[in-house]
Amino acid sequence: MKKLLALLLALVMVFALAACGQSNQGQDTPAEKPADNDLVAAAKAEGELVVYGSCEEDYLAAACNKFQELYGIKTTYQRLSTGEVPAKISEENGKPSADVWFGGTNNPYDTAAADGLLDNSYVPANAAHLTKDIYKDPNGYWYGIYTGLLGFMVNTDELNYLGLEAPKTWDDLLKPEYEGLIWLSNYNTAGTPKLVANLMIQLKGHDEGIKYLVDLDKNVKIYTKSGSGPSKNVGTGECVIGIGFLHDGITQIVDNGYENVQLIVPADGTACEIGPVAIFKGAAHPNAAHLFMEFALSPECVELAAQNGSYQFLVIDNAKQPEAAAKFGLDPSLVWDGYDFAKAANDTKQNVEDVMAALNGGDDRFKTE
Repeated sequence: MKKLLALLLALVMVFALAACGQSNQGQDTPAEKPADNDLVAAAKAEGELVVYGSCEEDYLAAACNKFQELYGIKTTYQRLSTGEVPAKISEENGKPSADVWFGGTNNPYDTAAADGLLDNSYVPANAAHLTKDIYKDPNGYWYGIYTGLLGFMVNTDELNYLGLEAPKTWDDLLKPEYEGLIWLSNYNTAGTPKLVANLMIQLKGHDEGIKYLVDLDKNVKIYTKSGSGPSKNVGTGECVIGIGFLHDGITQIVDNGYENVQLIVPADGTACEIGPVAIFKGAAHPNAAHLFMEFALSPECVELAAQNGSYQFLVIDNAKQPEAAAKFGLDPSLVWDGYDFAKAANDTKQNVEDVMAALNGGDDRFKTE
């Protein structure tokens, strides 16, 4: 009898293990099945990783802490805007103070790659899970982890008080009644306005696009250091109309309870950011950087975003999309189908220089200190 019970118990365990193996198929975590055991060993031997992050700090912290927990590698991080990172790395002249760059918008990554600041010698195995080719740099300098729609966030209470309708298009933002009500982030420090510049120039042509941005400047009250700056001030009413990524508006509604925030996808066309991960050229801990690339492109990492107030769409096929993004109808398919990502990558630096030249270098609103 005892032998029969033991045999039955053994069979139950076998079937249970088989079922677990099937349910996790294609979704192995780095802790369960690392992409390369030799890489894990080499990364652990280095024992340290330094990350500069341009996503929101809560998500950055969660990702770095999870990586450290999984692999026992001391992981330190600093949150910097996408404009600050390449400036800092460039000054370090081939000896970067960080190993990897995590999150933010892809346009500054493109510029950093062109300036020789990023390394493309490692191709992460997990990049096979990317759902579209546009979610990675064609030369392998960065790989996408999320995407987010560009649009407007408005405070409906303030607009009602002022007797104004919410803007529906980019051209609406030029209306004189919006003077002093609009916030945008700084072309010199953030990636968001670089995307705005690329979009306007592609929609309208170079000269008309630059003219539009000069006219828009007349209605902008504040240029924030970070791309998410406008969104963080819409709910309070300090900013009445914020230009930025709409998932940042979801954070204000869902996490901070600002039901007076309305999200608007511009009817005349919009673009999207791709939030990448990349390795700095000359990284002091290359194996740890390679392992972090694998981790960053895994469900264990990207699903931490929604758990920490970041509701971007995810761009790998084995991750669960955040329910809040779908609830608010922010589908990546809403991107203007004429937007040319490759052209934007080539033109970003020049477009920003042209905008700032047209603004005569900018006034006190552009000061970064």
